Amino acid sequence: MNYILSDGNHWNSFLPLTFTRPVAEIRIGILTIKEKWEKYLATEISVQTESYLSDKFPLKIGSDNVVIMGNVLPDSELTQQIMGLKPSEALFYQDELIAYYAKDSELEFDASSFQKVYCDKAPMTIHHVWDIFSKNGEALEADFELLTKGRKSQSISTTNQVVNPENIFLEEGAKVEFSILNASTGPIYIGKDAEIMEGCIIRGGLALCDHAVLKIGAKIYGPSTFGPYCKVGGEVNNAVLFAYSNKGHEGFLGNSVLGEWCNLGADTNTSNLKNNYAEVRLWDYSTEGFARTGLQFCGLIMGDHSKCGINTMFNTGTVVGVSANVFGSGYPRNFVPSFSWGGASGFTTYRTQKAYEANTAMMKRRNVEFDALEQGILDHVFELTKKWRKS
Repeated sequence: MNYILSDGNHWNSFLPLTFTRPVAEIRIGILTIKEKWEKYLATEISVQTESYLSDKFPLKIGSDNVVIMGNVLPDSELTQQIMGLKPSEALFYQDELIAYYAKDSELEFDASSFQKVYCDKAPMTIHHVWDIFSKNGEALEADFELLTKGRKSQSISTTNQVVNPENIFLEEGAKVEFSILNASTGPIYIGKDAEIMEGCIIRGGLALCDHAVLKIGAKIYGPSTFGPYCKVGGEVNNAVLFAYSNKGHEGFLGNSVLGEWCNLGADTNTSNLKNNYAEVRLWDYSTEGFARTGLQFCGLIMGDHSKCGINTMFNTGTVVGVSANVFGSGYPRNFVPSFSWGGASGFTTYRTQKAYEANTAMMKRRNVEFDALEQGILDHVFELTKKWRKS
């Protein structure tokens, strides 16, 4: 059987993060959604996404395909139902499409061509960009069980103070010394060759993925996820960083999501609660307005390759696009379009040549090449987001 994770009609709901990736490449919990499905189905899976992303994320079509919506997270029961689908059957939960079994000639979904079957219970799904942090705890616990079941953790150094050690797992090469690990409120997962430096205070859940680093004295409230090669310091509460992103210094980040290759300057602070305790609204690319989140706590959403200077302040519910560079005193507006350069005093267009020079330099430090494929995607994003920039 050939399995495909499809963006369906959900791609716009996760912008600016999906400007540079399919929905299934979103990290929530410990793993990306695609990685979760590959473990449950025990096979490689391709994705169906926007055409300009398809060179980096190619689609594989077989004679028999099960197409799963990329915003759906797996569990054992749902996996069995999906594996049991018959040709021309479509799995729904209430009115929401979950998956369907299609021949190569009918890969696009047409409800009239499929017989509906229904899930026994509600699957875990994400529908909005803020679901990534608000549902991160549930996803983290599920991934922790998936990755650690039947396995033994590396030993925890006796220099640490530990609460609920049975809820802590260290992969091979993980290093933790002279820190406080409290896993009573959620699991703590330390990935391969990841490091927690001295003096960190962690209240789970936490996923510190492979090769990621918590800097000296970091204060972490869960549920938080720091993807591969991320570097994190200061105070963080319920945030998700995808991979290769840095918040290496003091400052507060709460109820937020950062994509890949982001960097927050020293003493950057994000507000996650309005002064009047009102519901937070967040920029919606589909409606080109501010959407109700239903949340009292919501901080920063930042797309790939965006940066901010030292002492930057982000207001409650700020959305920063791809390859933006934010700096200066005062609060910038709470929607910063992609390829913007500036701050509270105003923005100009961040020219692609300068942006790509910064991308090349940052990625080279991690021994990753900023190649023509990455540049082609960002060139497309630059054109796609032009209407939101003033110059």
